[in-house]
Amino acid sequence: MQRGSFQWMKSLNKSIILNKIRISGPISRAQIAKETKLTPPTVGSIVKELIEQTIVKESELGQSQGGRKPTMLMINHSEFYVIGIDVGPQTVEFILTDLVGDIKEVLVKPVLHHVTNQQFLELLKAGINELINQFIKLKDKIIGIGVAMHGVVDVEAGMSLYAPNLNLRHVPIKEELENTFDYVVKVENDARSMALGEAWFGGHEEEANMMVINIGTGVGAGLVIDGKLYHGEYDIAGEVGHMTIDINGQKCECGNYGCLQTIISGPAIAERARQAAKSRDSSVLFELVEGDLSEMTGEFVYQAALKHDQLALSIFEEVGGFIGIGLTNLIHIINPCKIIIGGGVANAEAFLLEPIRQTIRKRALTDRAKETEVVFSRLGEHATSLGAVALVLVELFKPNLSE
Repeated sequence: MQRGSFQWMKSLNKSIILNKIRISGPISRAQIAKETKLTPPTVGSIVKELIEQTIVKESELGQSQGGRKPTMLMINHSEFYVIGIDVGPQTVEFILTDLVGDIKEVLVKPVLHHVTNQQFLELLKAGINELINQFIKLKDKIIGIGVAMHGVVDVEAGMSLYAPNLNLRHVPIKEELENTFDYVVKVENDARSMALGEAWFGGHEEEANMMVINIGTGVGAGLVIDGKLYHGEYDIAGEVGHMTIDINGQKCECGNYGCLQTIISGPAIAERARQAAKSRDSSVLFELVEGDLSEMTGEFVYQAALKHDQLALSIFEEVGGFIGIGLTNLIHIINPCKIIIGGGVANAEAFLLEPIRQTIRKRALTDRAKETEVVFSRLGEHATSLGAVALVLVELFKPNLSE
């Protein structure tokens, strides 16, 4: 769908009606008017346009309220598609989904170790082109591209200001992609994208104040406050991975020492296991790395824990405690009703959740704060890519969520 058509579709009243149909459909025109306080003629006129645009379709007849049975309306989910992109430190994932997040295709492209801005942009274009060419019949049904980019993002400009893991600065993602493809492009920090994905696809949309923590190679967070994604004054809200926990700790890639990221990220877990295995017996870990501790990864530690390796289990208990300390700090500052943990480290939920909860119960200031709900994401390995898809859907259906 061309950018002009997208902008036409997302006017305020259209977005109100689209979102009402998305949430409550099948729903009648009369019920839409009643619940949105728009006049029946306004609803009828806009619905007619949306049906012509094929994003809304008529379904079965509803129950009569004394007269003729009303025609019900619903979103035509399989008529339009979105491209979602998750930019990681080593790979870029491209997905194509329909409007309810059902994934049609997944592509993964490796990132060069010393990639330049231009090489990175060419990689994005190549992945998008490959996805479009695989589904060439759907080209005109794609409504936009969402990019979840790690690091600091200028959301309004759609620019990556600083991506530390890729050592990239000032990459004009939105401008370059919109000049190449006639689609709307939305660019956001990866953790904030994940937060939107949880709200949109993870069943947490009704939560007015929540936090999503992305723990993987790095650590970041997305904050939803009063129903809106929070960016802060200079678009760095949510960089919780660089909250100092131990001033005498390991040096972080940001240049500071003892950041939360240096303690709880996947690489930090691997380093903790590497050091511990030198002085403590762990036949399971040594077997997994074939005796070469330099090959240690967070995934190996997780696999060892699944085999009841005591060293691996103790590491996750320690890491869970540190996550709990970080979350307690955030509870005292943000006071969310719910915290959702995602990212690669979240796979170790079985070993992390209880230490996290115990730490919060021990350290939080009030009884209610001690009971802050902590859950793990159910969106799986594509959570961030789905969050990128949500960037486009929120813009269309419910613009206030991303303001």
